[in-house]
Amino acid sequence: MEMSNSSNMMWFFKHRGFDDTIIQKMFTKCKRLETAHRERADENWDYLKTIGIQERKLPSIVSKCPKILVLGLNEKIVPMVECLNTLATKPHEVASAIAKFPQILSCSVEEKLCPLLAFFQTLGVPEKHIGKILLLNPRLISYSIETKMTEIVKFLASVGLDKNGMIGKIMVKDPYIMGYSVDKRLRPTSEFLKSIGLTEHDLQVLALNFPSILSRDVDKVLVHNYDFLKNCGFQGRQIVDLVVGYPPILIKSVRNSLEPRIKFLVDVMGREVDEIIDYPCFFRHGLKKKLVSRHKLLKKRNLNCSLSEMLDCNEKKFHLKFGLLEGHALSN
Repeated sequence: MEMSNSSNMMWFFKHRGFDDTIIQKMFTKCKRLETAHRERADENWDYLKTIGIQERKLPSIVSKCPKILVLGLNEKIVPMVECLNTLATKPHEVASAIAKFPQILSCSVEEKLCPLLAFFQTLGVPEKHIGKILLLNPRLISYSIETKMTEIVKFLASVGLDKNGMIGKIMVKDPYIMGYSVDKRLRPTSEFLKSIGLTEHDLQVLALNFPSILSRDVDKVLVHNYDFLKNCGFQGRQIVDLVVGYPPILIKSVRNSLEPRIKFLVDVMGREVDEIIDYPCFFRHGLKKKLVSRHKLLKKRNLNCSLSEMLDCNEKKFHLKFGLLEGHALSN
């Protein structure tokens, strides 16, 4: 009987285009496939199509978690999908979450999902965002609340982020932060940020506005960008002001983003790099679409202004501010 079921499952996979290497890996990953019934696999496969998962994506999903073919449909899969549907606010959110982390279907609603949602509430995550967090990062359901997530909460509290639902706000902005190691990533990053001059208050502002910076690698990313800013002539508190004013400055590509903008500012616009201290968001604006085009218009009319006056407004307001409505109409 076991051989018969195994052969049936082989036929099931072959019929759906799986190659031999992937099939072998799935049998190794999930021993229950050897005794699985093809009828159940057919039923589960067809059900996944009914909830909005495209059939072309099913082989990838099943290869990640072959166990979903042997789970009881009405006992396990349907209850989880129905619960996830109550959390979704947009079409296909549940299908997308399952595609990202199909293992979510093998988790218990009572033992994993409900405690996780309750945990989010205790952290101050607004009710309307609880589902969004999980569906954006469904892997959260696989983390231990008692060990992994509680450890991260304690770390965030240790840097003063335990007031007024701050941790909940951080999770809404960056649901992936719960997946990182405190000792290998979050603590080293926070220590580096303090070492370059950020105060605890600066760190709190940074974490609330751009929490994903806490999970970036110090040696591979942050140090490289910090050294670039120092080489540009920025020092001490100036760098802190730049980082707090525009946190992505520490993670954007030096070669493709920061360096070309600095070069344009100095070599083409004829300005000093110190001007960026007053307007760190300078690095947020597109080089060709905004910096180049607006500089050309201002230079053509011999108009002078600060970087914030030049960039911190939409096209219509920019043209109104500098009396360029005719040029705006022509460009449109």
